[in-house]
Amino acid sequence: MNLDLSQFPTYLQIVWLNNTIADYLLALIFLVGLLIGFKIFKKIVIHNLVEWAQKSQTDFDDFLVKMIKSINSFFYLYLTFYLSSRLLDWQNLNQWLEVGLIIWLVIEISSKIIIAIEYVVQKYSKDKKNKAPINAIKKISVGMVWLVGILLILSNLGINITALTTGLGIGGIAVALAMQNILGDLFSSFSIYFDKPFEVGDYIVLGDESGTVEKIGIKTTRIKALQGEEIVIANNDLTNARIHNYKRMKLRRSTFNIGVTYDTPQEKLAQIPQLINEIIQSVKLTKVDRVHFASFGNSSLNFSVVYFIESSEYNVFMDIQQEINLKIIEKFAKEKIEFAFPSQTIYLAK
Repeated sequence: MNLDLSQFPTYLQIVWLNNTIADYLLALIFLVGLLIGFKIFKKIVIHNLVEWAQKSQTDFDDFLVKMIKSINSFFYLYLTFYLSSRLLDWQNLNQWLEVGLIIWLVIEISSKIIIAIEYVVQKYSKDKKNKAPINAIKKISVGMVWLVGILLILSNLGINITALTTGLGIGGIAVALAMQNILGDLFSSFSIYFDKPFEVGDYIVLGDESGTVEKIGIKTTRIKALQGEEIVIANNDLTNARIHNYKRMKLRRSTFNIGVTYDTPQEKLAQIPQLINEIIQSVKLTKVDRVHFASFGNSSLNFSVVYFIESSEYNVFMDIQQEINLKIIEKFAKEKIEFAFPSQTIYLAK
């Protein structure tokens, strides 16, 4: 550092390690000033930022404050020492200090990017039942951040990373080919997570298999069958299959037929649609679609009934169906309407 030494006392003009005592004193004053400045920044500025973030209703400012507060205290010390050393002529030492600063910066920036990734993951996966795919994305992203950071550090240390990156690229292709099926299931889990054809707790039917989804993993999805056993299906098979999701069903359609005997009086036949209509409407969660005298059977006069149940639960459907059946039997008995059963009448000629 070039200073006008004529105004300094003689002892301050003494040269030691390419710098005068005056240079060292000036660097020390600068160092102390920076330390005080960083201390004020941490005590006052960050403290006010924390209070401001606590008063706001959003959590984004909390995230920003968390990033600022997470800066390592030793990084402040190293930064002050590095900036102060720039006032001195330390030749090769300054170069190593610069490399050290770059390493510190890479570590700090990488850690802040990871905090940002965690914030996005937490924000996106809040109140989600299945977090396995998003956690996998988080781990892959964090790994990529640190990999890039390490490559930057090696590059600044003077290491030729061209061959290394080429090798990583070839190795990555080889690993991808070897793990093709696993990666297929992994990306299928991402597709299930973002597209949401089903979620944990949904009752689904897949071909001959059916059950309640218990867990959606990175590679497989586990389904609890009605019989009690656990069905494990690869995610890739799920994304390529046709799935019936009964949990998403808002209305359940029910149809059934009733047959009465041929000797039922015509006035009774005309009353049956209205009787069944009234019975269904008297049951909660039901909505009549149609009731008609539909056809002439071999041994019965057939009525077709269609109604909807405002619930996707199968047990609720069966309870309602049972209640309607019992009420129909009771009403028909009261009205003396007989149900038909398979029968055959034989007429003998004299």
